[in-house]
Amino acid sequence: MRIRRLLTDALSADEIAAIRALLDAAFWDEEDERFTEEDWQHSIGGIHVVLDVDGEIVAHASLVERDLRVDGRALRTGYVEAVATAPAHQHRGYGTQVMQAIAEEIRAEYELGALGTGEIVFYERLGWRVWPGPTSVRTDDGERRTPDEDGGIMVLFTSATPAIDLDAPISCEWRPGDVW
Repeated sequence: MRIRRLLTDALSADEIAAIRALLDAAFWDEEDERFTEEDWQHSIGGIHVVLDVDGEIVAHASLVERDLRVDGRALRTGYVEAVATAPAHQHRGYGTQVMQAIAEEIRAEYELGALGTGEIVFYERLGWRVWPGPTSVRTDDGERRTPDEDGGIMVLFTSATPAIDLDAPISCEWRPGDVW
């Protein structure tokens, strides 16, 4: 088993194909949650943590910088995307190991970690907290509430996290596809 941290530009074409196949397999059975090209675009441009077993990539997560604001205050945020373990390798702790490596990156580089998920329990046991405040997206036309995301955004505090109110509004910049 090997864990690697790679910038998007350092991924080979074969590694990208393996990661995409892993993500497609992990999300194949959830009609509303299938992994799309927009999801892939959200996951590139930062650091990819991959876990290999016998030369095969079996777990992945990526970390990209996003412009999140809490009560209007910008925080340097590491946002987690594309977290998955190949179905045949699930329940072996590989996802946990990938997320622990991501958390190390967040704690070293950012004021806050964040992600959107429906798998609350998995992340809570790794130290992530549900953001109970309201969520919204910032658009050219102003801020727009994203109530469907309320309760599904999680944050990870770092030593650089300023004092923030978890009940305050949190917002992200607009992007195509899933804004969160």
